[in-house]
Amino acid sequence: MPPCDFVPEKYTGPSHDAMKQLRQNHLSSGQLTYYKDPISLCQGHMQYLYDLEGNRYLDMFAGIATVIAGHCHPKIQEATLSQMGKMWHSTNIYYHPSIHEYAEKLTSTLPDPLKVCYFVNSGSEANDLALLMARLYTGCMDTFVMRGAYHGASPITMGLTSLSTWFFNYPSASSIHKIRNADPYKGPYGGKACRDSVVQADRSCDCQPGQCMASEQYLEEVTDALTYCAPKDKIGAFFAESIQGVNGTMQFPKGFIKGAVEQVRARGGVAILDEVQTGFGRTGEHFWGFQGHDVIPDMVVMAKGIANGYPMGAVVTTKEIASVLSRALHFNTFGGNPVACTVASSVIDVIKEDKLQENAQQLGSYFLLELAKLRDEFEIVGDVRGKGFMIGVELVADKESKVTLPADQVGAIFEDMKEMRVLNGKGGVFGNVMRFKPPMCVTKADVDYTVAAFRQALTNHRERQAK
Repeated sequence: MPPCDFVPEKYTGPSHDAMKQLRQNHLSSGQLTYYKDPISLCQGHMQYLYDLEGNRYLDMFAGIATVIAGHCHPKIQEATLSQMGKMWHSTNIYYHPSIHEYAEKLTSTLPDPLKVCYFVNSGSEANDLALLMARLYTGCMDTFVMRGAYHGASPITMGLTSLSTWFFNYPSASSIHKIRNADPYKGPYGGKACRDSVVQADRSCDCQPGQCMASEQYLEEVTDALTYCAPKDKIGAFFAESIQGVNGTMQFPKGFIKGAVEQVRARGGVAILDEVQTGFGRTGEHFWGFQGHDVIPDMVVMAKGIANGYPMGAVVTTKEIASVLSRALHFNTFGGNPVACTVASSVIDVIKEDKLQENAQQLGSYFLLELAKLRDEFEIVGDVRGKGFMIGVELVADKESKVTLPADQVGAIFEDMKEMRVLNGKGGVFGNVMRFKPPMCVTKADVDYTVAAFRQALTNHRERQAK
């Protein structure tokens, strides 16, 4: 583990066992926890987290791609405490400075005509609102999403999500249509020249320089879906993540998102890009993931990294689309509150001042290339993909079949990473993709340690299977 001078405060609260009992008694059993024996954390400092005994962990998941600038970043903390000493809450029936200042700062990072904000408290709320606005604006309910998408877990956004592990038996998908996913690794089309990444899928393809044949073939699936599933004259909306996050960091072929948006607009629909995980410089090359697809959406949905872990989300759109909410009263009690906007404003400042986007591009590319070496070394590492600090490593039984590595074996690798005090995530519908989405302040030493730990975990797996 790289050295760190920070000394955590001595913990004096309930024990790990006491919290386990309290959780069983008072928290929903539906709340997901990681690891056979979950970790009890009590303090964070930049890219590190500390348990009750003061043990340090390297956080390579950032609270699911959320703590973008680092835990308890001093500048963000200072700005937050300053605002809390002035005013916590007033609601937006009154003016307060921070919402107006932040709206201007946020929209300055976005291209025209994306200049109108509506603030909420989470990504699910933001996607829910975006769907409402799109349907009001177009006058059409029919909405299209990609298979493998995750856009939230509220009763409405569950219908936009297309991963069975997140579904309840509940009627949430009215007039929502799922398009076959454009996956260059496991899909029928795509290969070694299709992704906007320093690492490509390890399979051959017929793409020529500057032209992705797989993208064109997957766009035929979009055409087919619009032709057979939508009203003849119009559609409502198209939702897509710039890179699918929960679905194991699945990247679309180059040109696919742009082509899909063009088809949607030709049918009168609006294009909504979900930047909940990819926004705020996480992909490195651009501040927003959609910029890597050479497209300007009609709405952008954001949350997670927007406020470094403070509950906040937003929809940014055009004045014309935003005006639909004036047809009736619409209100969010906590959305855009003074503290949230102050936190979010300081996050943008820190991203720029600490050059976190540049770090994501340079160190993220290095991280991907180092992980690609593990793909060459281990038979179970089927694919390495991503951009910047948005990375996935798919584990398979073998490279030829691409059959998902059994859950117990994935779990053992995951537990080994924890024992070496590296915290990462899992994704994909079968949970076989290791996700690395760290705070963007991580260093080369952190990345090297993570790769070494992952190599050891993979070696441990190989030795277990050989017995």
